[in-house]
Amino acid sequence: MAASLGRLGTESAFEVLARADVLRQSGVPVINLGIGQPDFRTPDHIVQAGKDALDAGAHGYTPAAGLPELRESVARHWTRRLSKPVGADEVLIVAGGKVTMFFAILMFGEPGAEILYPNPGFPIYESVIRYSGATPIPIALQEARGFTFDPDRVVDQITSETRLLILNSPANPTGGVVGRDVLDRLVAGLEQHPHVAILSDEIYDHILYDGREHVSLLDYPQIRDRLIVLNGWSKTYAMTGWRLGYGFWPHDLLPHAERLAINSYSCPNAATQHAGLAALEGPQDAVTAMVEEFAARRTVVVDELNGVPGFSCVEPAGAFYAFPNITATGFSAPQLQDKLLEEAGVATVAGTSFGAYGQDYLRISYANSTENIREAVGRIRRLLS
Repeated sequence: MAASLGRLGTESAFEVLARADVLRQSGVPVINLGIGQPDFRTPDHIVQAGKDALDAGAHGYTPAAGLPELRESVARHWTRRLSKPVGADEVLIVAGGKVTMFFAILMFGEPGAEILYPNPGFPIYESVIRYSGATPIPIALQEARGFTFDPDRVVDQITSETRLLILNSPANPTGGVVGRDVLDRLVAGLEQHPHVAILSDEIYDHILYDGREHVSLLDYPQIRDRLIVLNGWSKTYAMTGWRLGYGFWPHDLLPHAERLAINSYSCPNAATQHAGLAALEGPQDAVTAMVEEFAARRTVVVDELNGVPGFSCVEPAGAFYAFPNITATGFSAPQLQDKLLEEAGVATVAGTSFGAYGQDYLRISYANSTENIREAVGRIRRLLS
């Protein structure tokens, strides 16, 4: 086999999910606070649109870049949000959010290249960077800064070998949100490095708390000619299993991304695209209700975790993850992950699964019921007491 396969990592949350399922099947009442997907149903009107599309015969190939009406809907959606024009010819519909990430990293990653990425961050960033042959350069996300970064330090990390900078806000696994002031300083610095492309992962853009605004890098025209934005339906509309996403690409890069799509999966699922259209064009009340519920759970999970011996948890600003500091427990993150699963029946994910800078943390997903969250943290508290 190709040596490059040895450099390919994985997403540990799925490994934890598999172990939790084995325990559950053996009769252990496991509570899963590990997996990163909403525990809500896809709204009924979206499901119905997918069914209607199948009944109407949406069984064949679509254009590789996605249905024209769906690309236009995405462009309209963002034109409204930004109050500035976004074109459908910038949009590539893909089979899940990871595809945009995979294409962008493969487009710029090769031996000798450097790619900057957030750490702790979504593990597939580092995995695919290494797979491409490029060198991953971590951007340290600091708890003291609300798990964001120092923009001046990021700019200082750029070298002549830097090809791509990856950003993620709201962030997995930390719940950190990058404010406009930080992005203003970062973009000003990036203007001095026109050779660096930017991938902005904004998949959690609707899941924000306390009146915070989502600041998209699409709002910065000075970098639009080298900006790729990752987004999709999975988190906002509880559509993780539908496998549908989209990316914004500069005009000179989109044909390359489309060619990668043709070579790998041909086109996105036809009926799913009709469901995605219904999601964007239909009522948004289910999204509002879901975020309100996540906000209520956030309060519960932070309060409960701060009552666990050895835990210290800052309040996440977005997404649906808490990232408690576990240094005072005396356990390493992998040790505690395994101990909680095997002895307390609580599935969590070690911070080291998200990079070396996550070594003192656990990721706790509060995409679960308040009742289950209280029970799970109660188990953790009893075990560590």
